Amino acid sequence: MNLWDVMVSIFWFMLLVAWFWLLIAIVSDIFRDRELGGAAKGLWCLFVILLPWVGVLCYLIARGPGMADRSARQAAANEQHFRSYVREVASTGPSVADELERLTHLREQGTITADEYELAKQQVLRGNASGSTAQAQAR
Repeated sequence: MNLWDVMVSIFWFMLLVAWFWLLIAIVSDIFRDRELGGAAKGLWCLFVILLPWVGVLCYLIARGPGMADRSARQAAANEQHFRSYVREVASTGPSVADELERLTHLREQGTITADEYELAKQQVLRGNASGSTAQAQAR
């Protein structure tokens, strides 16, 4: 096997990889599109699978311009879901200010004494907020 045969083999392999990438992109676009009904999605999939060259070319001609729009909308939706997830996770649990406010309220109600308040406040400021409020409310 000489260098030319290796180069031709690499070319055909890369063409095969590009072909599979194109098929995956088209099938994922078919299922991503919310405007297509179930029957239309099924027919496009059959067309692309049974007659791959003709099906892919027809899909790219008929629906190719909208592929970028659908992909961009999906990326924006994914980013929005990610941002809302991060906000939700970051906001779980009370903040130090919330804990101190709760302790002050418990002290003003007479539920905890001034010494217990100071001890719990020190624990909150050191980062042991979850245990301090639970202990203070239990008393």
